[in-house]
Amino acid sequence: MKGVAFIVALVMVMVAIATTDAQTICNMPTSDLMACKPAVTPPNPPPPTSTCCSALSHANMRCLCSYKNSKLLPNLGIDPNLAMKLPSLCKLPHPAKC
Repeated sequence: MKGVAFIVALVMVMVAIATTDAQTICNMPTSDLMACKPAVTPPNPPPPTSTCCSALSHANMRCLCSYKNSKLLPNLGIDPNLAMKLPSLCKLPHPAKC
């Protein structure tokens, strides 16, 4: 579960540098991914929005796992520890471990 949440955060970073809302990453529209960014940005992140949680519920978790070892998150101001909490905060079923 922690690995998948980390991947979700990485995907959100990729969304931050995406150029159009028409793009999708791992079955998640970039506009929906951007809804998750505040929830994984320190120092005092708000809870994830319903848009963020809905996007996560439709994501291809196996695809997200492919980003597990990326070092982009900290470089873009994303806290990997916060990212790992997203599925739990969204009350999503536990995805397969990466």
